[in-house]
Amino acid sequence: MSVSQLATAETAPVVLNNANTAWMLTASALVLFMTLPGLSLFYAGLVRVKNVLSVLMQCFAIAAIASLLWVIVGYSLAFGPGNEYIGDFSKVFLASIKKDDLWGDIPETLFAMYQMTFAVITPALIVGAYAERLKFSSMLIFSALWLLLCYVPVCHWVWSSSGWLYKMGLLDFAGGTVVHITAGVGSLVAALVIGKRNGFPTVAMPPHNMTMVVTGAGILWVGWFGFNAGSALAANGNAAMAMLVTHLSAAAGALAWMSIEWMKFRKPSVLGIVTGMVAGLGTITPASGYVGPGGAIVIGLVAGVICFFMTQLVKRVWKIDDSLDVFPVHGVGGIIGTFMAGIFASTQLGAFSGLGFAAGIESIGQQLQVQVIGIVATLVFSVAVTYLLLKVTSLLTNGLRVTKDEESVGLDISLHEEDGYKL
Repeated sequence: MSVSQLATAETAPVVLNNANTAWMLTASALVLFMTLPGLSLFYAGLVRVKNVLSVLMQCFAIAAIASLLWVIVGYSLAFGPGNEYIGDFSKVFLASIKKDDLWGDIPETLFAMYQMTFAVITPALIVGAYAERLKFSSMLIFSALWLLLCYVPVCHWVWSSSGWLYKMGLLDFAGGTVVHITAGVGSLVAALVIGKRNGFPTVAMPPHNMTMVVTGAGILWVGWFGFNAGSALAANGNAAMAMLVTHLSAAAGALAWMSIEWMKFRKPSVLGIVTGMVAGLGTITPASGYVGPGGAIVIGLVAGVICFFMTQLVKRVWKIDDSLDVFPVHGVGGIIGTFMAGIFASTQLGAFSGLGFAAGIESIGQQLQVQVIGIVATLVFSVAVTYLLLKVTSLLTNGLRVTKDEESVGLDISLHEEDGYKL
């Protein structure tokens, strides 16, 4: 969300705005719809048939536990005044927030709900890195700890008015650092620590249900309007521009990925076009409130190209089993988008001009310096915290992975005693 919007939200003594409230109620539902069922279906279709229920279960369970943790203490630590690095306990259980209290000109309970949907989807993204091999107990403990110890601090740094990156002027409208870099980098660490699936990379592991994948991808595309346009916290021109550029970047990313794949492998794949769309969405996210249509198209095209080659690099060259390509799509996309926001926010680029830099910043060079600091700080912090939490979780659950036999049978039967299909 924009620095100006957050500043207004925390300081302006205004009355409830019914139009803004109605839009933010809708945006909150759209972002939750991204996880349940959007991301759930997208990921579930990508795994093998014997693991479809396990992925759906993981996303569902994360939605539940993240929601409760957010209300109990997460929101307070993220948006309580605190200090530059973490909030305080003034909003624990939201007990100090009454139904008529406002955050800007919307109810603070609604703002807390909207931010809760971000807290739900971020650890759920990491499911794609360890799909088909992580214990359910390990997943629950790791996701809960990671939400509180990785996502929440970065959220405070970037989106709280007392956060150090907020004060520095980092441009991250809807989560390039807070959501995509944290989850993407966390996914790469998880894939390395947990290890490869049995048979990777010699055994073919194609998606079991591409229809489910495309359905989930379509829901993500639509739901992302709540993610990005909702971060304006108002039904205004800023939200409209954020929605427009989000759509354009998704379209450009989809076509760029499809075209490269078509040239390289002689056939355009359905999986390629939907993955390119997700890359375009993730990459425009931090820039969506600051750039115009021209900049958004460039960002989407760059996302489709770079994220495609990163997927090839991670799996085919580095042989890292980030099962559903979370790091090369979300992590790399978040890095690219956060960096390019510093360029295309400029008002001096003609048809590619944006809406301006952060307060006190007058050049692309100055803004890029801040953007790089934000990227590096988020990346280093996410690597360290994720690695530590995986090791702690392993100790608590006597190892992170299921047994070889359980993995061979599939997590649906071995962990949940259920089949995804009865045909």
